[in-house]
Amino acid sequence: MDFQIREAISNNLKGNSATDIRNVVEDAIQRGEEHLLPGLGVIFEKWWKMADDTKRSSVLNEISAAFK
Repeated sequence: MDFQIREAISNNLKGNSATDIRNVVEDAIQRGEEHLLPGLGVIFEKWWKMADDTKRSSVLNEISAAFK
């Protein structure tokens, strides 16, 4: 089976509002199911590609602090 998760997640979220996407993220985190992690990764990857270095550095500092 040739399943492209990036494409599927992108298609499912295309046109969604910020509130819709927030609900998707919060639902995935609340469920805590391992199979939802790739979807969160796709969301992060999309954001990463559009963020500038300042935004990336800020988020990386926050993520680093979360793992301390």
